[in-house]
Parts: sequence; structure tokens; C-alpha cells
Amino acid sequence: MLEFLRGDIWHNLQIVLGIVYTIWIYGWFKKQLGSAKLSVILTLLVVYLTFFQYPELIWLPVIFFIVVNFFSGMFEKVPSTGRIPEHLKE
Repeated sequence: MLEFLRGDIWHNLQIVLGIVYTIWIYGWFKKQLGSAKLSVILTLLVVYLTFFQYPELIWLPVIFFIVVNFFSGMFEKVPSTGRIPEHLKE
């Protein structure tokens, strides 16, 4: 019984994430192109080719969001000296 519920929860979560990404991609296309009809066509094409063909890709934006929001402070601790290493100099 629990395996059945877990599968449904993950499937429903993927559907919700797909809807959120569709709205997000549509907004971006509309902002860039200015045409609502062309934005809808391109959004459906991109969402179909990425998330329906490869459903595991739906988790990449979630992972990216977590890394950017929770681990971005790690990179600020790396000192930037502005020097070029010897092996990269011409």
C-alpha cells in the first residue's frame, strides 16, 4: 500500500512541477518575443521535448534551485586574487 502511495505522490509532484515550468517558460518566451501565440507554440514544443521525452529532467531545475539558494555562500569564501596561474600565462 505504501509503495502505491509513494508512486502516486512522486507522479503528482512531477505533474505540478511540469505545470510550474510550463508557466515559467511561457512567461519567459512572451517577455523575449512579445507574441503570445508564438510563445505558446514554443513553450509546448520545449516542454514536450524536455519533460515528456525525458521525465527525469524535471528534477534538474529543483536541484539547481537548491544549490543556488543553499550553497551559494560556499563560493563567496573562495578568495579571488585576480592573479593568473603560471600554467595559464602565454
